[in-house]
Amino acid sequence: MSTVTSKDGTTIAYEKVGQGPPVVLVDGAFVYRSPIDPWTPEFAKLLAETHTVYTFERRGRGQSGDTQPYAIQREIEDIGAVIEEAGGSANVVALSSGAVLALDAAASGLPITKLAVYEPPFIVDDTHPPRPADYLTVAQQLVSEGRHGDAVAYALTKTVFLPEEVVDGMRSQPFWPIMEAVGPTVPYDGAIMDGLMSGKPLPADRWNASTVPTLILHGGASEQWMHNAAKSLNEVLPSAVDVQSLEGQTHDIAGDVLAPAVAKFFAS
Repeated sequence: MSTVTSKDGTTIAYEKVGQGPPVVLVDGAFVYRSPIDPWTPEFAKLLAETHTVYTFERRGRGQSGDTQPYAIQREIEDIGAVIEEAGGSANVVALSSGAVLALDAAASGLPITKLAVYEPPFIVDDTHPPRPADYLTVAQQLVSEGRHGDAVAYALTKTVFLPEEVVDGMRSQPFWPIMEAVGPTVPYDGAIMDGLMSGKPLPADRWNASTVPTLILHGGASEQWMHNAAKSLNEVLPSAVDVQSLEGQTHDIAGDVLAPAVAKFFAS
C-alpha cells in the first residue's frame, strides 16, 4: 500500500487500482484491509473497469496512523488528502457510517465531484429501536480502560444490532483479534453517528451546505428502517438527485450490484 499525509501529520494508507476518472471509497465501521475483508478489494476491482479507484484505511485501522485527539474533522481531512493524491477532485462512494462521514466531507466543501452513499444507518422513527442515548460515553469509557474487545462487542450489539449470543460466539473465532485490533476506533464511528440513531428526524442543517450531486442507495431487501433512512436523507439533503433501491440487497451489499449502479451515476 502507498501512503499520504493528512493535515495533522497522520499517515493514511491507500491502494490504487484501475484506469479512468478517480473514485475514492469510504468504508464504514471496522472495515480495513484484512483477511476478513475481501469485499473492499473485490469491489474496487469491479469499479476499476471504468475508474481509478482509491481505497484507504481510515485512521486507526490497518497501516494508517491514529494521531490524537480524535475529531470528525480529522477524518474529513484524511479524505481530502486522498482526493488530493487522486488529482485534486474525485467522485466518492461511501457505505454505512462511512456514508455519513462522506456527507459531512461534502458539506465541508471538499472537492467531491459526485457522491454515492449506500445505507447510512439513520434511525429516524419507531421502525427500529434507537441506539442507547449514552452509547458514545460507554464506548469511550471501554476504550479508555483498554477493553477493546468489549468495545467491539458493544458496537456489534448496540449499533449493528446483532444478538448478544451471536457476538459471544464471535469472540471465540479466529477472526476476533482482527476486529479487536480496531476496537479503539469504535468511538469514532460512534461520534459520526451521534444523534442520528435516536428515532428522531434528521437535522435539517447538518448537510445543507453541500452542493455535491448525491445518489442515495438502499437495499430492496433491507429492513424498513433503512428504507426510511434513505427517504429522510433525500428530504433534508438539497443536493440529493435520486433515491434508488437495489433489488434483493441488504446492508451486506454485493459488490457486483453496487459497482454498476455507482458507475452509471458517475458517468451521467
